[in-house]
Amino acid sequence: MSWELTNDRPIYMQLMDYIKLGIISGQYPAGSKLPSVRELASIAAVNPNTMQKALAELESTGLIYSNRTSGRFVTDNEELIHENKKNLAKDYCNDFFIKLKSLGITQAEILELISECMNE
Repeated sequence: MSWELTNDRPIYMQLMDYIKLGIISGQYPAGSKLPSVRELASIAAVNPNTMQKALAELESTGLIYSNRTSGRFVTDNEELIHENKKNLAKDYCNDFFIKLKSLGITQAEILELISECMNE
């Protein structure tokens, strides 16, 4: 997973998005142990305090939890992971439709394009 951070949003929120994507895509499977704060910070090339903030925020969503003696883990709640995956997919779809509509493409044309793309 490439950690390309930008200046348009707070870094910790972008880190949250990358880790969340790793969870819902299966890179970090349900119930698995996450790398340490320092390891993740090193991979993302950010300050460990920034990574700590991102992980703390993710804990509040329930996607990860911490065990004081063992580190942080991905939730084993498959339903919560699936719900997050579905919500992210909806966000992607909405962005896609907004861009197509800005090109003047009608709903019927969008459906036709989707059908064509899926059949290729």
